Amino acid sequence: MKRLHLLYCLVFIFFAGSMSAETELIGPLKKEEIFKNNPCWEELVSSYTPNPDVIERLASLSFPITVEVILGTWCLDSKEHVSAYFKIIELADNPYLTTLYTGIPRDKDSRQPFVEGKDIERVPTFIVYQDDREKGRIIEHPLKSIEEDLLEIINH
Repeated sequence: MKRLHLLYCLVFIFFAGSMSAETELIGPLKKEEIFKNNPCWEELVSSYTPNPDVIERLASLSFPITVEVILGTWCLDSKEHVSAYFKIIELADNPYLTTLYTGIPRDKDSRQPFVEGKDIERVPTFIVYQDDREKGRIIEHPLKSIEEDLLEIINH
């Protein structure tokens, strides 16, 4: 039944995206706000199973890392990968991992105020900072998985 509900959510997301019926959230966001306006994202979070070894390593980080996530609530890649990231952060449960979420509009000409100076071409973009310095990015799709790419950036 859970898989059927997840399939329903994915089909709904696909059709909602093509009919522009979803809620477009713009500006600084909280996870709860995304869930409230796009409930199918919660189903995607619960269905994601990250690599437990990588989660353990993220949980044991002992220095501050900030991840800035630029996303589009209208974007299928954002729904998939940001939902996975929500699960990763929840399971790692590390106070040294801080996240800032920013929603951008679908209309590319309206994005400038939200991405000024950040060189954002595709969403989602995960920008990883340590000591206020950018260490790396995950752009649109991870190379391996969100958690593995994140750990690789942090350890580089």
